[in-house]
Amino acid sequence: MSWGTELWDQFDNLEKHTQWGIDVLEKYIKFVKERTEIEISYAKQLRNLSKKYQPKKNSKEEDEYKYTSCKAFLATLNEMNDYAGQHEVVSENMTSQITAELTRFVQELKQERKLNFHDGRKAQQNIETSWKQLEASKRRFERDCKEADRAQQYFEKMDADINVTKADVEKARQQAQIRHQMADDSKGEYSSILQKFNHEQHEHYHTHIPNIFQKIQQMEEKRIVRIGECMKTYAEVDRQVIPIIVKCLDGITKAAESIDQKNDSQLVIEAFKSGFEPPGDIDFEDFTQPMKRTVSESSLSNSRWDGKSEPKPGSKSKGKLWPFIKKNKGGGPEDFSNLPPEQRRKKLQQKVDELNKDVQKEMDQRDALTKMKDVYIKNPQMGDAASVDHKLAELGQNMEKLRLEAQKFEGWLAEVEGRLPVRTEQTRRQSGMYDTQNTSAVNNCVQDRESPDGSYTEDQSQESEMKVPVTEFDDEFDDEEPLPTIGTCKALYTFEGQNEGTISVTEGEMLYVIEEDKGDGWTRIRRNEDEEGYVPTSYVEVYLDKNAKDS
Repeated sequence: MSWGTELWDQFDNLEKHTQWGIDVLEKYIKFVKERTEIEISYAKQLRNLSKKYQPKKNSKEEDEYKYTSCKAFLATLNEMNDYAGQHEVVSENMTSQITAELTRFVQELKQERKLNFHDGRKAQQNIETSWKQLEASKRRFERDCKEADRAQQYFEKMDADINVTKADVEKARQQAQIRHQMADDSKGEYSSILQKFNHEQHEHYHTHIPNIFQKIQQMEEKRIVRIGECMKTYAEVDRQVIPIIVKCLDGITKAAESIDQKNDSQLVIEAFKSGFEPPGDIDFEDFTQPMKRTVSESSLSNSRWDGKSEPKPGSKSKGKLWPFIKKNKGGGPEDFSNLPPEQRRKKLQQKVDELNKDVQKEMDQRDALTKMKDVYIKNPQMGDAASVDHKLAELGQNMEKLRLEAQKFEGWLAEVEGRLPVRTEQTRRQSGMYDTQNTSAVNNCVQDRESPDGSYTEDQSQESEMKVPVTEFDDEFDDEEPLPTIGTCKALYTFEGQNEGTISVTEGEMLYVIEEDKGDGWTRIRRNEDEEGYVPTSYVEVYLDKNAKDS
């Protein structure tokens, strides 16, 4: 089976077929290249996904990862990161072992094909040139023969005519001889060229063309073998990473099996156990004897009006009632009034910015639709201008709503900024200067600050000096321990504490320091047990105790 003998006359078809073969190779290269791009994109998305759900440093999320279920999830994220790495390996190996090698092979194949078909065309041109020479020689021989016949006929005519001179007859005879000689010469040349052409034609179809076509056949078979090898490599590259992928999946399975629900339940107890005893029974109050009625120490009326009374040692009737107080659920008031001033200002500013962005989006959409409507008006064949009116009206309503909402929040923002201290931005108190006036928020705050032994621990972000209306639970707060003093300070200037959470001082006054400046320009001080608050740090000279500095 040889293309040289079987396809000796299919030069053009072989040229098309080999070009198709190279196109197939280039198509396969493109396929592998797109596969590598998909692998890289998939690996990148997996890494981003793993990174997205990784716990943020110095955040509450880190505390959540003490639970075994969260640890297993973290292990899953890490394994997914390694899993993504294997897809990157697949992409790299396919690029180096298939795409790059096959691209180089295609270039060599194109060059080889070009040389082979160049030789084939050259051989065809040679045989065509020989054929043209043969045809020219044949036509010349034919012409000379006809000319010789005409010259002979003319001589015979002249010789038979008695009126023609002897000289004219001799001239006609010589001309006939010349034409016969030229015909004989053309015959010899034609015979020689014919023999040469037959030899060249035999060599062309039995030697040159078969050799060239054999090279083209070998080239094509080499291409077929190479694409098969690349397909095997394609599968092998995937197979090589399977063991590592299996390890990643085994790691996820192992992490899932390490989840211990009992241990997690115990961690919940350790995290949220208050240490309080459940409230005891409430004593019966006998109203049938109005003159001898005694009020139980555990009654709510006693708690309300005799807030300073202390429970009897060992008494179980005086239980902690406030574990049952409902905390303020949800996201808080719309105006963020439950936040300190600076935090509230930031929240309001953020909300205003979001609303302004939404307004801008609606305006952009309106402008785009207006331009579209103008185009429709000028070119009715492109669309109906009236179809845009409904959407424009809807956008206008949305913009009006957003503007009203933004104005509402801007009003609250202006109100808050008017209450903030009128010094530099660094002197604004970012936290601990403000709390809500509603009772449920106060109860919620206090509940969060009571330790299991009934004492209070100060929460730096919730520190405030505020007066709360007396409730039936005030007697639960009477045993709050104040923050310890960490030094003293001297007022350098007089400060009128008009904002909530601040305290007024006079120049030269000595006071106690209970909280250092946290970097926001405010120091917390105490005058006596009932008066404490914040003053600008630049208004006082602080003398910290040595022990406080060491701690």
